[in-house]
Amino acid sequence: MTFKNRDRLAYLLLILASLFWAGNFVIGKFASIYEIPAFSLNFYRWLFVWIILFPFTYKEIYKNKKYIIENFRLFLVLGVTGITIFNSVVYYSLYFTQVISGILMISTIPVMIILISSVLKIEKTNNFQIIGVILSLVGVFCIITKADLELIKNLDFNKGDLSMTIAMFSWATYSALLKKKKYKLSQISLLQVIISFGFIFLIPIYFIENKIGNPLNFSLPFFSILTYAVLFPAIASYLFWIKGISIIGTNRAGVFLHLMPIFGAILAMIIFKEKFMFYHILGAIFIIIGITLSNKKKLNA
Repeated sequence: MTFKNRDRLAYLLLILASLFWAGNFVIGKFASIYEIPAFSLNFYRWLFVWIILFPFTYKEIYKNKKYIIENFRLFLVLGVTGITIFNSVVYYSLYFTQVISGILMISTIPVMIILISSVLKIEKTNNFQIIGVILSLVGVFCIITKADLELIKNLDFNKGDLSMTIAMFSWATYSALLKKKKYKLSQISLLQVIISFGFIFLIPIYFIENKIGNPLNFSLPFFSILTYAVLFPAIASYLFWIKGISIIGTNRAGVFLHLMPIFGAILAMIIFKEKFMFYHILGAIFIIIGITLSNKKKLNA
């Protein structure tokens, strides 16, 4: 395969990965429409992903069991932030907020990773990145407050928007910690280990959610939504992303993440008839400027 064809393959895989991840917000909205409990959906999502990956990972995991036990605290935090919290909270948030609002807020994650990495002293930041973080947070604030002074004065915020910020910081923490060190495991086995630790906490939450009056109905919509959640954003996107990065590198691949809010907004407007409001535009402007500035290279501050 020529370099040109390899690049085209990488672009296709990365575009599809971003599209499938954007689609996760759409099926999250469908889950709210069909009243599918958020933690239950996330529970079965990762259960089936774990089962699918097991035949391909168990030998390597068993071989490195001592290494995994020695680093169990780190894997525990990665599991809780990346598996237990993130998608559960995203699905929960979409009960109350628009897909457009949610996906715009999540698009700030690359900038939030810079903030978390700086706080945890994983990486140093420069002045451009600091300004970029501030502007991106202003963008998120515009979306949460809908740029409405009355909402700010009355503290009458949409709880879906507020909980989406938890998801945003949870994934940023997960990603920052993932960058903190090199791992002895392959990427797919590392994912399996992280799923295993995160799933431990999903088990009691799943039973609590079903006990407190929000039982899961095993219906056709549930199985349809679950099938998409397992096969596309959880497995296909991950594998496509790894392959794309292996062809063109991390820096070039990272740009394709910015397709997520575009795909998500288009799908939301077509499927759910959502409207791109003024506060979305205002928030998006601050977020885009913040992301652009945070990618500028300069001497460390």
